[in-house]
Amino acid sequence: MKIAIVNGPNMNLLGRRQPEIYGCRTLHDIELSLREEFPGVDFLFFQSNSEGAIVGELQRLGYDEAGVDGIVLNAAAYTHTSLAIADAISAIPQPVVEVHLSNVYAREEIRRRSLIAPVCAGSISGFGAAVYSLAVRALM
Repeated sequence: MKIAIVNGPNMNLLGRRQPEIYGCRTLHDIELSLREEFPGVDFLFFQSNSEGAIVGELQRLGYDEAGVDGIVLNAAAYTHTSLAIADAISAIPQPVVEVHLSNVYAREEIRRRSLIAPVCAGSISGFGAAVYSLAVRALM
């Protein structure tokens, strides 16, 4: 099985940025943890602060030679603003699971609305770094 983990803006700052909300684990820590927990899964990891790069990566994963079975997507702030990312998800055949480290429904009003949730196979939020593992399990 091959699963892509796609992360959006500011996720490269995990472990340093607002640890009281996002925890102390870095994105690299999460990647290592997933590889350890799921040794039979071939993971592809991608992070960008650019909306266009995320759209491009979703398209590449969906239609190029990547051959992924599913995608775990933490679109971060683009979750609440990006129709382009929602459209990219709609255009690809693989299931996408939306994840968020924090409980977005317990935060500011704008974070409670997801433009991508309606086109994702499911959404998981509020369990810290464990959301990635839960999403991989959902895709298996």
